[in-house]
Amino acid sequence: MAEPAPATPRFTVLAESVPAVVDLLGSAPPPACTTPAPARESAPEPVPEPASESVLEPAPRPVLEPAPDSTPDALLSAAPNTAPNPAPAPGPDTGAERPFRSAFSAAPLAMAVVDHEGLVVSANETFGALLGAGPDELAGQPAAELVDLASDARTRHAYGEVLRGRQARLRCARRLKHPDGHRLWVQVTVAPLTPGFPGVLLSVADISARRELQARLRHLKNHDPVTRLPNRTLFFERLSAALETESYERGGSGRVGLCYLDLDGFKAVNDTLGHRVGDRLLAAVAERLTRCADEAGHGRTSTPLVARLGGDEFALLVEDSTGTEQLAELAESVLSALQEPFEVAGRLLSVSASIGVVERHAAGSSATALMQAADTTLYWAKADGKARWTLFDPERNAHRMTRQALVSTLRAAVERGEFALEYQPLVGMEDGRLRGVEALVRWRHPEFGTLTPNRFIALAEEDGSIVPLGRWILATACHQARRWQLDHPDEPPIFVSVNVAVRQVWDSDLVADVAEVLARTGLAPHLLQLELTESAVMGSAGRPLEALRSLNDMGVHIAIDDFGTGYSNLAYLSRLPVSALKLDGSFVRGFQREEPEGAASRPSPADEVIVEAMIQLAHRLGLTVTAECVETSDQASRLRRIGCDTGQGWLYSRPVSPDRISELLDGRV
Repeated sequence: MAEPAPATPRFTVLAESVPAVVDLLGSAPPPACTTPAPARESAPEPVPEPASESVLEPAPRPVLEPAPDSTPDALLSAAPNTAPNPAPAPGPDTGAERPFRSAFSAAPLAMAVVDHEGLVVSANETFGALLGAGPDELAGQPAAELVDLASDARTRHAYGEVLRGRQARLRCARRLKHPDGHRLWVQVTVAPLTPGFPGVLLSVADISARRELQARLRHLKNHDPVTRLPNRTLFFERLSAALETESYERGGSGRVGLCYLDLDGFKAVNDTLGHRVGDRLLAAVAERLTRCADEAGHGRTSTPLVARLGGDEFALLVEDSTGTEQLAELAESVLSALQEPFEVAGRLLSVSASIGVVERHAAGSSATALMQAADTTLYWAKADGKARWTLFDPERNAHRMTRQALVSTLRAAVERGEFALEYQPLVGMEDGRLRGVEALVRWRHPEFGTLTPNRFIALAEEDGSIVPLGRWILATACHQARRWQLDHPDEPPIFVSVNVAVRQVWDSDLVADVAEVLARTGLAPHLLQLELTESAVMGSAGRPLEALRSLNDMGVHIAIDDFGTGYSNLAYLSRLPVSALKLDGSFVRGFQREEPEGAASRPSPADEVIVEAMIQLAHRLGLTVTAECVETSDQASRLRRIGCDTGQGWLYSRPVSPDRISELLDGRV
C-alpha cells in the first residue's frame, strides 16, 4: 500500500554521511563544467561539517532541468499525493530521442537513469568515471548504495518518495570514497524524467573544490594570521562550548581552567625594533606556548587550547581540569618556557609574562564572567611585580568590587551629603587641657556602613573628588570651630586641624578657598591648622610652595603629618613655612617593646633618644610637636618629660562627635 504524503509541505532533513563534518553547504546547482574525474581532496583543517543536505521540492510536473536554489540548510519538500499513473515502458529508439541520448552520454555532468525500483538503468561515461567503473558495470546496481542515499532514514525515505512519484525532487550533499582511496564531496540531485518515461534522473556534481575553499575561508576567519593560533572568535566558541551543560554532563571533571597572559615589555620591542620584529617574536612565543600545551596534555584526556586574543595577549584553555594544581603547573611551565631569550632577526630578545589563573566549576559559569575574573587576576599579577602568575582570589576580588563601587559613587556621595566629621582632641602634655582637635571625615555609606578615611581618601585623590570633598571638610570644620568658640566664650578658643591632600593644592585655588571660608565663618586664621603629609611636602616647589607661603602669611598654621615615616629630610623644615610637627605613632609605640607573655614591657632607650632629639630640633626651629597614638599613661609621662607639646590618642579620647567636644571644653580631659 502506498504511503500517504506528508502533511507538512516542506521540512528539513540532514542526512549524516560523515559525522566529522559540520559545515553547511549552499544548495546552488553546480556549474556545468564540473570535472568528471575528481581531484584528491585536501583538508586544511579538521573542522566538522554537516554530512549532507537533502531537498525535496513539490512540483506539479516532473522536470529535467537542475533544481532551483534553496537555502543552505538541508530541506525536504513534501508534495500532495498526486503521483501520475505509471508510464508505459519506452518504445524503440526513435530519431527524436537520439540527440538526447547523445547529450546524456557526452554530458560533463555525471548522470544515470534509475528505474522505480531504484536500480540503475543506464549511466553516462562521466558517472562511471566519478565512481571508478564503466557505465555498463553500473547497470542494475542500486543507485542509493552508489551515492550513499540510504545511510540515514530520512534521506532514504525521501529518495523512495521521489522514486514513487510522490515528491518532485531530492537534492543533498554526500561525501563519497573514490576507488583510488580519496574522499570527495558531491551534490546529488534526483528528479523525475519527463512524462511517458518511467524512473528518475540522478545527477552527481563534484563540489570538493568548493568545500575546500569554504574550509580555508573558515580557517582564516578563526585563526590569527601572525601566530596561526586560534583567534578570539574561535577561543570564545570553544570556551562557550566547554561551559554548556551537555559538555560536562557527558562525563569528565565538570571543571574548566584558564591561563590568561600578557607579555611584559613587548611594547618596547614594537616601538624600538618595529612591528615586523614584533610579529616574529609573537610567532616564537606562540610556538613555545603550543609546546607547553602539548606537554601539559600528554597523558590527559585533552590538550589545552592555545589562542591569541589580540596584541600580546594569549590564553590557554583547559577543559576538564583536575583542579588549581594543574593550572598552576601549566602557568609555571609557561613562565619557565619564556625565560629563555628569543633569537629574532639576528637579535636575542627577552620577554616575560604576567599570568592570571582561574579555575572553577563549569556549571553556573559564563564565558564573560570567566574572562572578567581572568582579566582581574592578570592585573593583580602585573601589580604584584610582573613575571609571575596569580590565582584568582574571590575575597580579593570582592574587595576590588567594593573599591570599584566606592569609586563610582564617591563624587555623587559628596553632593548627597553622605559625609560627616568627627573630632579627636589634641591635649596639652603639661596641663592636660584641650588645645585643639583634628577633623576626621567619615562616609556614612548606605550599603557598607560607616567608612573611615583609609577606605576612600586615596580613591578620592585618584578620581579628583578630593577637591569638592576637601572643600566641604574645610568649611564644616571651620564652622564647627567657630561655633565652639561662641558657645564657650569663657574658655580659650581651640584650633581645628584639617588634612589637605596635595592634589587640592594643584587642582583648586586652596588659598582662595581658605580665605573665603574664614571670612564666611568668622574663624580667626591662627585657629586653623592645615596638615600635609611628609611625602606631600617633600620637594615642594612652584605652586604648592607659593600656596603654603600665602597661607602662612594669612596666619594659618601648617603642620607636617606622620613626620619621620618618609625620607625625614630636615632641610625642607628650614625653607617651608611649617609651624608644627606631628610625630608618627610608630615612634610612640616604640617607647615600649614586646616582652614574652606575662612579662612587663620595657621601654626602648633608642626610640626615646630619637624622639627627644626630634623634639629638641623642632623647638630650636620654633616648631611645636604633637605625638600621635598616645595610648598609655606611661607613654604620656615620658613624652611630657622629654618636652613634647601636645598628645593625641586613645588615652585621651577616640574621635567623637562635636557635642562630646563641647563637654570636654568645660574641664580637663
